[in-house]
Amino acid sequence: MTRLSLIATAAFVLIGCSTSTKTAEGQQPAAAPAPAGPTSEKAPDTYRVAMELSTGPVVLEITRSDAPIGADRFYNLVKAKYFDGARFFRVVPGFVVQFGLAANPAMSAAWNVPIQDDPVKQTNARGTLVFAATGMPNSRTEQLFINLVDNGSRLDAQRFAPFGKVVSGMENIDKITSQYGEQPDQGSITSQGNAYLEQFFPKLDFIKSAHIE
Repeated sequence: MTRLSLIATAAFVLIGCSTSTKTAEGQQPAAAPAPAGPTSEKAPDTYRVAMELSTGPVVLEITRSDAPIGADRFYNLVKAKYFDGARFFRVVPGFVVQFGLAANPAMSAAWNVPIQDDPVKQTNARGTLVFAATGMPNSRTEQLFINLVDNGSRLDAQRFAPFGKVVSGMENIDKITSQYGEQPDQGSITSQGNAYLEQFFPKLDFIKSAHIE
């Protein structure tokens, strides 16, 4: 049974998985060291996150007032280098691309601490950034998705609260491979990290680095 789900018209499971595809130089990106546990520094009112993906650069703009608890968690994840080397483990064309299980399973375990829900203030429009959840209240942890299309009619009423959006590089989000669909097993990713994904799903796209601009 998967840990995070995203309910659409019917029960729609958001499975997680990631692989360790190689860089252009043939080197694997280094996995970030696991921290002692999550931090909770308050994020700025607005901030930008620059991501270098295997498909190209992407910039996200976060507006804290849209969903302050989610914005703070994402800010601290980025500062901890949590996403460096992480794979886009589930891509459903015409719906979402999901990520947020770390390259190092110890990192995922350290940050697997639920946060409270935010009220939905913005619609799930194409390019918005949202935390995934189990369908139960206050179950957001470290997994996120980016809406590939306007999903407001499917997701707004289900407590999925956007807190940021892609402001440049959406074409590189659209390039993320969907060839593995929903095959990767989230439990295996959680326990083994990129080792599992490298073996069975070697062509997954990934985040080379992410930092606060």
